[in-house]
Amino acid sequence: MTAPSTAPAPPSRGGRWIQQWDPEDETFWKETGEKVAKRNLLFSVLSEHIGFSVWTMWSVLVLFMGPEYGLTPADKFLLTSMVTLVGAVVRVPYTFAVAIFGGRNWTIISAGLLLVPTIAAFTVMKPGTSFNTFLLVGLLAGIGGGNFASSMTNINAFFPLRKKGWALGLNAGGGNIGVPVIQLAALAIIGASGGPRVLLGIYIPLILVAAVLAALFMDNLENVKNDTGAAKDAARDGHTWIMSFLYIGTFGSFIGYSFAFGQVLQNQFGRTPLEAAYVTFIGPLLGSLIRPVGGALADKYGGAKITLWNYVAMAAATAVLIAASMEKSLGLFTVAFVILFVLSGLGNGSTFKMIPGIFHAKALGKGLEGEEAAAYGRRLSGASMGLIGAVGALGGVGINLAFRQSFLSYGSGTGAFVAFLAFYAACFGVTWAVYLRRTAAKGATTAAAETKPQLNYAEV
Repeated sequence: MTAPSTAPAPPSRGGRWIQQWDPEDETFWKETGEKVAKRNLLFSVLSEHIGFSVWTMWSVLVLFMGPEYGLTPADKFLLTSMVTLVGAVVRVPYTFAVAIFGGRNWTIISAGLLLVPTIAAFTVMKPGTSFNTFLLVGLLAGIGGGNFASSMTNINAFFPLRKKGWALGLNAGGGNIGVPVIQLAALAIIGASGGPRVLLGIYIPLILVAAVLAALFMDNLENVKNDTGAAKDAARDGHTWIMSFLYIGTFGSFIGYSFAFGQVLQNQFGRTPLEAAYVTFIGPLLGSLIRPVGGALADKYGGAKITLWNYVAMAAATAVLIAASMEKSLGLFTVAFVILFVLSGLGNGSTFKMIPGIFHAKALGKGLEGEEAAAYGRRLSGASMGLIGAVGALGGVGINLAFRQSFLSYGSGTGAFVAFLAFYAACFGVTWAVYLRRTAAKGATTAAAETKPQLNYAEV
């Protein structure tokens, strides 16, 4: 693309709307776009981070709900499953909200909405509250999971294709780290003889700060507004659902294990709440920190390749978990579980890098070039991310339900881990068959291939 000689600041209208945005123009990006994009990324990460903390606060709360609360282990797994379910479902409307309200405006609104589940949990968190009440309040916490989808859709539009793996990985990793942060905060507060209500009280002012900072420093992009057909087109595209399946294996694992790790340590290895809390934050922390690394590796070597071999490693770690579970080896079990967290985070980064690359490859396959191809890719990848994020999060529901059934049937999580091992093998097969087998085959062209370009996923 021929770059203009100057790159004026993006004109905007009232309400911090940017009307012209072309990150693929290198001159524009260096002189103006990069600074604006990174500023929006920073405050998007903050809001999404707190959203993840609110979403996963029940992974901490259930650890400290002792016998006086009257909840069985099955009740707790069911509660965390339903919280995860709501967080998955709301990702779809949250993705659409960016197009309707604008990225900045929706970040303000979605941050403010986090006050509802936090204040509700603060109110009911005491012995004597019924399980149904806890379940209802837990469902409210699920809205925190939606912040991820709106944030990823928004940030996807700010960055050029060559930077998306890094930017989306950093955005998602900064959000994911909200999981270990709330677990660490709980550990510090309980260790200081505080209680769950003190933890919840700390987050109320933090939510207000995130909303105010979004209002002061973020922007809306005009060119991602009101594209009502993008979601339908994304839903009709088979790659949206293939990537949803693969994202179940990465992010579904991360969020599912984040909710379940402490409960497994308590129920299978007899750890106390405090002993479990000392360990549970490590896996989500490392898995969050490594997510940008997964995106960066995917930028360099190709998302499909990194994802493929990551599933091999996840399957190997799961096999070790099965052996450790059967041998009742707490040390080996903990180390293998933490490694599995790390791999899930790495895979999160590589799978999300694949999404814009896939749709850009499809644009080139249709004969589009330059900005036209980039716009096509942004349009469909932005719309598909919400659907993929929602379906992927449903994996967390499946993991908690699988653990619930495994403990009910066998008294341990071994049966669940066997099911997870089979699923990772299926993810490996799909990644290879769809995104790598085709690029490896470079046979003679046919008449059909000459009239319809073959999609090339070598750079995905």
